[in-house]
Amino acid sequence: MRDIIILQEKISLLEKELKTLTDRISRLQEDKKEIDDLKLEIKGLKLFLGRLHPDLKSQLPEIIKKLKT
Repeated sequence: MRDIIILQEKISLLEKELKTLTDRISRLQEDKKEIDDLKLEIKGLKLFLGRLHPDLKSQLPEIIKKLKT
C-alpha cells in the first residue's frame, strides 16, 4: 500500500514537471517567433537604408563591429 502512495506521489511530481516544461517550451517558441520577426524587420531596414544611403552598405559592418565591443 505504501509503495502505491509513493508511486502516485512520484507520478504527480512528474506530471507537474512535465507541465512546467511544456509551459517553458511554449514561451520559448513565442520568444523565438518574436526574434525571427525582429530579424526580418532588421533585414528590411537594412535594405531600405542601403537604398537611401548606398555608402551605408560599406560602413555597416564597421558600425556593427563597434557596437559589439
